[in-house]
Amino acid sequence: MKDGPRILGLICARGGSKGIPRKSVCMLRGKPLLAWAIETALNARSLERVVVSTEDPEIAAVARRYSAEVPFVRPTEMAQETTPGIEPVLHAVTWFEEHERYSPELVVLLQLTSPLTAAGDIEAAIDIALANDADSVVSICEARHHPYSTYRLNSDGTLTGFLGIEARELDKRYPRRQDLPVVYVENGAIHLAKRSALLQYRSLYGPRIFGYVMPPERSLDIDTLWDLRLAECLLCQEVSNESDQRCRPVDRA
Repeated sequence: MKDGPRILGLICARGGSKGIPRKSVCMLRGKPLLAWAIETALNARSLERVVVSTEDPEIAAVARRYSAEVPFVRPTEMAQETTPGIEPVLHAVTWFEEHERYSPELVVLLQLTSPLTAAGDIEAAIDIALANDADSVVSICEARHHPYSTYRLNSDGTLTGFLGIEARELDKRYPRRQDLPVVYVENGAIHLAKRSALLQYRSLYGPRIFGYVMPPERSLDIDTLWDLRLAECLLCQEVSNESDQRCRPVDRA
């Protein structure tokens, strides 16, 4: 058993998906998409266990092949397109308590569609939780499109500022894009929750919620085939950069 608090790493992977059929087991640079999340989690030293929750036999087999635990089969009714995301998390926590008397202090939900997440990101989120006695930690990145620049399209074709700030007023208040206040969005990669808060509020978002900022290059969420191709390009570039570093001559001066 690892030193420190008991922390469960959980990856939820259901068989059905619309944007990319069988997304969990589709291949990304020679490995199933699920495998990227599992390997990242296994490299995070603070995670005591890495568990995959699924109702799908093929996904379960892939998870085991890449050394994740699959101690239970998720009920089919908790693997539907309309199933709230919190339900399989609560199911996993409850199952462990009832069948193994295992009660981790923290649960780290890892999104399998975020293959660029690093083990260091998981560790950083855990560090924030422990340092601040957080109920929740959510991974975020800087918003690509600022909410001040969003509009409602009215029935007559005119635009109205979505947040009540009209374009003319916005242009006067923030004449340059760089002047806009920085805002963040969830990138979906990591949701950490204190187990007690998770059960009390039945939500990944407890009262004391903190953010962990990830860079945009590790915040890609694969939802479409285009996203998958982009991930392949980014991972290929990452490998290329590593090769350049290895091939660079050593300065012996």
